[in-house]
Amino acid sequence: MTPRSQPAGPRHDDRRRTFPALEPLTGQEFASSWWGNTWVEALEESALDRARLLRGRAYAGRGHVDAITVTPGRVVAYVHGTRPRPYRTEIRLRTLSDDDWDGFLAAAAARPDHIAALLDKDVPHALATVAGLLPTPGDLIPDCSCPDDGYPCKHAAALCYQTARLLDEDPFVLFLMRGMGEREILASLAHRNAARSAAERTTAAAATAVPTVPAHEALAPRSLPLLPPPFPAPAHPGRPPSYPHSPGGPDPLALDLLATEAAARAHTLLTTGTDPTAELTEWQDAVRLAAAHPGSGLTASTRALYRDLATATDHTPTDLARAVAAWRQGGREALAVLEEPWDPPAGPFDRARPALIAADFPHFRPWRNHLSTSTLQLRFGRNGLWYGYESDADREDWWPRGTPDTDPVGALAALLGR
Repeated sequence: MTPRSQPAGPRHDDRRRTFPALEPLTGQEFASSWWGNTWVEALEESALDRARLLRGRAYAGRGHVDAITVTPGRVVAYVHGTRPRPYRTEIRLRTLSDDDWDGFLAAAAARPDHIAALLDKDVPHALATVAGLLPTPGDLIPDCSCPDDGYPCKHAAALCYQTARLLDEDPFVLFLMRGMGEREILASLAHRNAARSAAERTTAAAATAVPTVPAHEALAPRSLPLLPPPFPAPAHPGRPPSYPHSPGGPDPLALDLLATEAAARAHTLLTTGTDPTAELTEWQDAVRLAAAHPGSGLTASTRALYRDLATATDHTPTDLARAVAAWRQGGREALAVLEEPWDPPAGPFDRARPALIAADFPHFRPWRNHLSTSTLQLRFGRNGLWYGYESDADREDWWPRGTPDTDPVGALAALLGR
């Protein structure tokens, strides 16, 4: 087997940096910073084959990626697969134009806190959006010497995951990928900051004396004007600011989600005088939040959201996923149908079985408000609607499916896609 290269440490050529092979990673995510997670999401959302993606993730976790070399527009490494000889793998991405870099450096130099954040190996959200530093789905172009034509192949996916670990440690790696080295960036910021300070001192020296007001004018009796009428309520709730990642601080995704929810509730309360979520329990509100968030727990960020919401409410992520499926069927009423069996009075429930038999559906067994076969189930809600459920045969692992209906035959037809 070809021995893996083990450089002594990163090279400090400003336009070329080489990092030694990273240690295997077990039981952790590949990125904890918001920019590292954005890199991972750009990879995962552009992948055409999730199976290759999972194998690449496993390769990266087991340390199959050799030393990584980063140059403008390119990340290169040898990745070990099933054959003795490793494959040469690279990821290409677009470098920024001179105008893009000028805009980025001007925005960074305009605020001392931005410069301090960069020196502390942190990337403010506002700076990342100035020039499109972070990749989006489709920006990362994989290439590998292996015969697999997947997009990406497992070796390129492994390199992407390991690169996310480098970005976590040093965001200047991302800047180098986009075309500018760390020393060049810091030198430009120092020059721009010095020029800005000199201009501010010149302006302050040229300022005139502060104007004054005669005392008799300031103390003369006068009546204050009436207060203006209140502003009309905005048409839509406002958007929260972008929250930076802070080591040991709250998750930026959670902050953004909570701030967005607070703005929506405040807007509803201002315009209607009622709070639509005030009567929800903590569990119901957690289910509502998860159901309203896109991704359904598939991306790294939404997996973390599901995990945190489930832990905070003493449930498992599977419990939460099942409750989200019920909530999307019909909100609180559908969640109650999932969680609260009850004994319905005589009437619609008793007429359901003959109606199903007349429609040539299979025989259903009754239990409380449930009618079940080995794989299909209808549940009668207190609101008079029938809700469809499915399970693998004889597993009693029921999941909400289909659209509720006042007619059990209609609910079952929707469940079966007829």
